Amino acid sequence: MNDAHLHLMVNHFPIVGLIFGFGILISGLYFRNNGIKNTAYSLFVVAAITAFLSMATGEGAEEIVEDMPNIGHHIIHEHEEYAEKFALILYALGLLSLYGFYLNVKTHTRARLISIIVLVMAGIGLVFALQTGTSGGEIRHTEIREVNPETIPVHTPDGD
Repeated sequence: MNDAHLHLMVNHFPIVGLIFGFGILISGLYFRNNGIKNTAYSLFVVAAITAFLSMATGEGAEEIVEDMPNIGHHIIHEHEEYAEKFALILYALGLLSLYGFYLNVKTHTRARLISIIVLVMAGIGLVFALQTGTSGGEIRHTEIREVNPETIPVHTPDGD
């Protein structure tokens, strides 16, 4: 098993964990249920851990695929830039989630405020998750790339 394989195994968890955690946190805030909010916090912590694993395997995956046909360095670089920002958001979200979990256990008055801050940060993270996931998918899935008209070969009726 190489880094590209490991990267593919873990890179979906940060995005999926963030999406599920976001929805669960909304319901926890709506129902004012700390157990539901703590479930969301747990998902955010797992998303942060798997983001770290994705970042740790990303460089090795890049070395394996960067010279393959139809994969340019610019595509990988764009994905790497989005992934770095997304990972930073998830790391902060994971730490805030641990703090929110602690405040819920202690029934602190700031617990609701932290939940709202975590929700806003998770919403921002969703934007970066979309960009990171899309740019990562474009590396090997050429069918989802934006088509640049300048790179499409022109075929004339006479076969040239």
